[in-house]
Amino acid sequence: MRYSLPGEATIPARGLPWHFLDYALQQEVQPAAIARGTGMPGDGGPPLPGALVSPQQCLQLLANVLRALDSADTSFMLGQHLLPGTEPALSGALRRAASLQQALEILCQWPSRLLPLLRPRLHVAGGQMVLYWVDSQGAPGLRAALVEMHMTAVVSLARWLGGRRLPWRFCFNRARPRHVEQHEVHLGGELRFDCLLDAMLLDAASLAQAWPEADPGACAASLAAASALDATPSLTDALYDYLLAEIRRNPTLEGASAAFGVSPATLKRHLARYGTHFVAELDQVRTHVALYLFQSRHAGNEAVADYLGFHDAANFRRSFKRWTGLTPALLRASLAS
Repeated sequence: MRYSLPGEATIPARGLPWHFLDYALQQEVQPAAIARGTGMPGDGGPPLPGALVSPQQCLQLLANVLRALDSADTSFMLGQHLLPGTEPALSGALRRAASLQQALEILCQWPSRLLPLLRPRLHVAGGQMVLYWVDSQGAPGLRAALVEMHMTAVVSLARWLGGRRLPWRFCFNRARPRHVEQHEVHLGGELRFDCLLDAMLLDAASLAQAWPEADPGACAASLAAASALDATPSLTDALYDYLLAEIRRNPTLEGASAAFGVSPATLKRHLARYGTHFVAELDQVRTHVALYLFQSRHAGNEAVADYLGFHDAANFRRSFKRWTGLTPALLRASLAS
């Protein structure tokens, strides 16, 4: 199973890193201050064609930009022009996508090239679309800014290509900040905090509405050209996919290690580089699957416990409270409200 690690140079320097640096330069920040600690040139010039940086370098660059500007709107402003990105084939495909659904499918299919720091995952069921975000590179300290940036990017792309503002609803896996004015300006007023995941919700009917600039032929040609691009996922993204596929068979560290072709000790070391561990990743996937079953299928405790491989509902309730701090009953009441 192929995957990349956070220290490997996998991100085109003229993509996301240059986006961060260019915005900071427009705000008259000294380039040396932005490049400090990244190992990247501090002269303010664009990176060389073909140059690559690691996710760790990219995250440090973002942290420097946020620190230097020290503004509540920086993450949102970075998101405004993040998409359709700088990869010609994928950018062309997004510009000519038939609808929001196709655009989101492209984002979810090519996260390592378009959105390498935070991965979007799409669910459509029961007349509702849920686009939720999972950390790809182990950046808990930057999580709030990354979520704000990526949500703004999707909202801006949909408004630009769709020609209108959609009635998005937003969930945040964090406490409500003291000030939400920037959220309201860039995202809208439908905000909910203290949730169990970072997600964007929309009525499914909005997904298929045709976009004015749609060109199926051009989109297909761009996607065909993109097929030659490397799309190696990060280890945590690949592990999430593995756990999601195996979730009904009670996945273990030993089984995951074998699937990834490494020893359990090596997998533990790799995950530690992301600031996580196997049980935390498994609990995250179990939580997301349980949320999906509760919300979309209106499943009860017994059905969810059986789906996730628990022997009885009581054991599942105890585990769910350990994962989330909530009992399933409290969660269902929260979802219903």
